[in-house]
Amino acid sequence: MPFEKSVLVPLGADETFALITQPDRLRRWKAITARVDLRAGGDYRWTIIPGHSACGTFTEVEPGRRVVFTWGWEGDTALPPGASTVTITLEPAEGGTIVRLVHDGLTGEQAAMHGEGWTHYLGRLVEAGTRGDAGADEWAAVPQDPGAIAAAEATLAVCQLVLRGVAEADYDRATICPEFSVAQLADHLIGSVTFVGGAAGAQFPPAAATALEPRLAAAAQPALEAWNGRGLDGAVKVGSGEMPAAAALGILSVELLVHAWDFAQATGQHVTVAEGLAAHVLDVAGQIITPEVRSGGNFADTVPAGPDAGVMDRLIAFTGRYVPVGGTSST
Repeated sequence: MPFEKSVLVPLGADETFALITQPDRLRRWKAITARVDLRAGGDYRWTIIPGHSACGTFTEVEPGRRVVFTWGWEGDTALPPGASTVTITLEPAEGGTIVRLVHDGLTGEQAAMHGEGWTHYLGRLVEAGTRGDAGADEWAAVPQDPGAIAAAEATLAVCQLVLRGVAEADYDRATICPEFSVAQLADHLIGSVTFVGGAAGAQFPPAAATALEPRLAAAAQPALEAWNGRGLDGAVKVGSGEMPAAAALGILSVELLVHAWDFAQATGQHVTVAEGLAAHVLDVAGQIITPEVRSGGNFADTVPAGPDAGVMDRLIAFTGRYVPVGGTSST
């Protein structure tokens, strides 16, 4: 039973095709991370929402006109990667490009579920075509106890959204971390991502992008894909020692969410984060940022957050940062 839907995207066919197929564009409406080998026979892996990644192979690629790929979900026995087919055709029209999506090879139940999903994301495709970025995806929220991998993917989504709002003119701005400008803090964060990803065996291609958000994404995609492949059992080598795998990956969630707040403070933005995700990261931070770690100079002493502070504000205060009047938004 196929699902079919068409939308009008207010862009030309080539720009619309890029939104549908290029990782830097996919992150603006559909994917948290995206690996794409855009050729017939090439594969892809898109983390759509935390803990859920779609995978498949491109079978037809006609730039600006048509793309066909197999579709399934990593780890899903009912609809595994390659089990169904998505065909997207683009047709120039008054006011933009008509995008027609057909998803074949689904059961009735699967068609209903994917119909809801495609309707949501095609709406975000139109938003991205209209505004340049569809903004935060409410579907990227995670349950109260998401687990280390889903939490890392969710905090990456929060941080990437903030970094997409950072202009090159902001790179030299001071941050709350006195030794780092915005650009230097991004370098530090990307270094942390590669360090933690390397613990799971990730391999990183040479850096090609110069803008901060694509640079972070280029490091985070192989890092998180490696962790998805490895899983959280046992211990990993971290520096000269070892630590439980889940704890090592937990470092990444703390770094991504807290530094997202740092970037937002430095550039006049606001971080909106699901309360369940902030609560998870606060719990992880409590396990990682011990008095011994603080004494090493990596974190300042915790500061008062106030009796009415939200979860995100308590996380920021726990890391030694003063929460401004008005606090940080959580949902």
